[in-house]
Amino acid sequence: MENDVVWNKKKRTRTLFTLCRRFPLSARFSSGGLSSLSLPFSSVPAQGTELCVPYKLLHCYKNEMIDLYRALLLVCESSQVFDTLIACMLRLFQTCKGGRFTRNLQSVALVLREFSAPANALQDYRKDRGTDDVHMLFRQCTKLHSAKCLHARLIVSQAIQNVCVSAKLVNLYCYLGSLALARHAFDSIQNKDVYAWNAMVSGYVRLGSSSEAIKCFSLFMMTSGLQPDYRTFPSVLKACRSLLDGMKIHCSALKYGFVWDVFVAASLVHLYCRYGPVANARRLFDEMPVRDMGSWNAMISGYCQSGNAEEALALSKELKVMDAVTIVSLLAACTEAGDFVRGVLIHLYSIKHGLDSELYVSNKLIDMYAESGNLKGCQKVFDEMVVRDLITWNSMIKAYEVNEQPLRALRLFEEMQFNRIQPDCLTLISLASTLAQLGDVRGGRSVQGFTLRKGWILEDVTVGNTVVDMYAKLGLVDSARAVFDYLSNKDVISWNTIISGYAQNGFATEAIEMYNEMEEEEGGEINPNQGTWVSVLPACSQSGALRQGMKIHGRLLKNGLCSDVFIGTSLADMYGKCGRLEDALSLFYQIPRVNSVPWNTLIACHGLHGHGEKAMMLFREMLDEGVKPDHITFVTLLSACSHSGLELRSLHEKVKMIGYVPDHRFVLQDVEDDEKEHILMSHSERLAIAFALVTTPPKTRIQIFKNLRVCSDCHSVTKFMSRITEREIVSILNLVLVALDLLELVLAVIQYKTSPYEARRRKACYASSYGVELRYMV
Repeated sequence: MENDVVWNKKKRTRTLFTLCRRFPLSARFSSGGLSSLSLPFSSVPAQGTELCVPYKLLHCYKNEMIDLYRALLLVCESSQVFDTLIACMLRLFQTCKGGRFTRNLQSVALVLREFSAPANALQDYRKDRGTDDVHMLFRQCTKLHSAKCLHARLIVSQAIQNVCVSAKLVNLYCYLGSLALARHAFDSIQNKDVYAWNAMVSGYVRLGSSSEAIKCFSLFMMTSGLQPDYRTFPSVLKACRSLLDGMKIHCSALKYGFVWDVFVAASLVHLYCRYGPVANARRLFDEMPVRDMGSWNAMISGYCQSGNAEEALALSKELKVMDAVTIVSLLAACTEAGDFVRGVLIHLYSIKHGLDSELYVSNKLIDMYAESGNLKGCQKVFDEMVVRDLITWNSMIKAYEVNEQPLRALRLFEEMQFNRIQPDCLTLISLASTLAQLGDVRGGRSVQGFTLRKGWILEDVTVGNTVVDMYAKLGLVDSARAVFDYLSNKDVISWNTIISGYAQNGFATEAIEMYNEMEEEEGGEINPNQGTWVSVLPACSQSGALRQGMKIHGRLLKNGLCSDVFIGTSLADMYGKCGRLEDALSLFYQIPRVNSVPWNTLIACHGLHGHGEKAMMLFREMLDEGVKPDHITFVTLLSACSHSGLELRSLHEKVKMIGYVPDHRFVLQDVEDDEKEHILMSHSERLAIAFALVTTPPKTRIQIFKNLRVCSDCHSVTKFMSRITEREIVSILNLVLVALDLLELVLAVIQYKTSPYEARRRKACYASSYGVELRYMV
């Protein structure tokens, strides 16, 4: 029959696959299916026999048969069929020559690598040689497809009936991110032990399904008839999302005697730090008979997360040894408490013990130095890092941006791009703020274009809010509004950003309209927060919308938010700038006054309305209560003195003593002489001189810029002020006075009958006699 066959290159492939299609898929999956084929397969050989394949058949079909055997390897379920197919392929390789042999061998190498190890391991497992090869087999599965193939072979070999192997399969599926397959493998286990239940619970926790983890633990406790072990509770405690659930698990751990296990106790400490009073966590921590490094880290990080940075630093004094996690937590506590000296000491400890080379420790050191304003420390840590990730670059860019060095931040971003580090959303947030500080409109539009191309502006509302804030700081309110309208999902921060953007750019009416629109948006689903009130109340004070501000005040009273220091300060500022100083004082004494912010607000309000004495009284009261003034305090106090004329009154008393007499001819109002003197005293150049006297060092030259003509009385009083304060006072006039000056120059030429140069010199001498230098700026 073999001699009658006419082998044709076109026919052989079609003939081979026609024969394959004649047999169902199930027949090809078994040894019987293979043995029933007359062509091109031989029967399945017995143990120790040679595989007999006709030479001419091999010569004509060898390449197609190799491809077919490779396909059958992927679907075979019997180890005997597996071994037969491998033997057939190796026999066929012997007939290949040259490069074809190499290519065929390489093409099947991937299949052999993936399935020959499982076959050998399972064969050894069936021979009771232990489970070491099975564990090695699980470690080799790094993809979901490999795990599925392994699962199929475990079912065929009946190794899946071993509970330990089944639990490891559940762990493998959870590690590869497939909860559905993990639950299917878990439900297929007939006699589940504690290890299998723990694997399923920890898998749910690892993949973020906390509610399912709690349900699985409850099912385990009610139906299994087994007792949990010390590995059960740490996993399920991580899944708790409320204090009540945590207390239930705590009772179960106490019932079964695992509450003082070091891992269970550390998990309980972490739980109470997150959801319960920190005092409960500290009491549990103090009662622990044995504490490991994880327990200390849980307690310290719990203090940091709850805002008790001082307690975290105090607890760390009892530690003799720290690891990298402890250092990161303590650096965060130092940043929160402002104890940067302690942070430097922790940095020295990390250098001494070689922990500063850890990537996340270096990143936290950069954050700590940036918060303290020590940019040299940030740069030194950054330069000494061997490995830098995206978080490192983001931390450095943010450090320079927060400390108002936008040019350096921009250069770092360019260096980051040169190193082919792709930016993320946090990078763009810092970059947008940097460009807003620089006033770079073109760069800001480039940032918006980049976020649009990446789709971040719609996917992440934080990026959209950042672009809106950037345009508002650049003064492009229309662009900010266009981006705001483009956002698909607006949160309360989006509304706060656009409201504050309008208010900061002087569009108070539009800010109030946006607040009203926010109130009506989607049936009031978006609730205003502290940032909303702090943004809209300054708009009310700018526009004098006292009625709108009082309406907001009523809502805040209803919600009990007036005691908040920022909201109360904004309300006091609104009432004060609208002229309701008594209401502002009433609110002022109802809010905490531990920092300078509310004091500065009241001083500024009283100074705005000319109540300088009251502003000085508030300043003295501020000092008596132990509140430290800042630079804003002194600026507002000086402004209050200037508005009320306190400094001018003392100066006028002194100049009168040396011969100054007010010239009432320059007051055109029909009022009494005392009122005329007060009007003369409020001339703008005198206020400017008074402000300069109290804000500049002694004997410093003072330059007064004017766009109107200086009256003769101001010339006279400036002469005496210059003599008393021993300062040179220069009055610089503007372009408006050039025409008048030329007219005076012509008259001076006619009067003195001399050259224009000599006339100007005489006029300058006359002006210098008053201690005033006249300059004309074109």
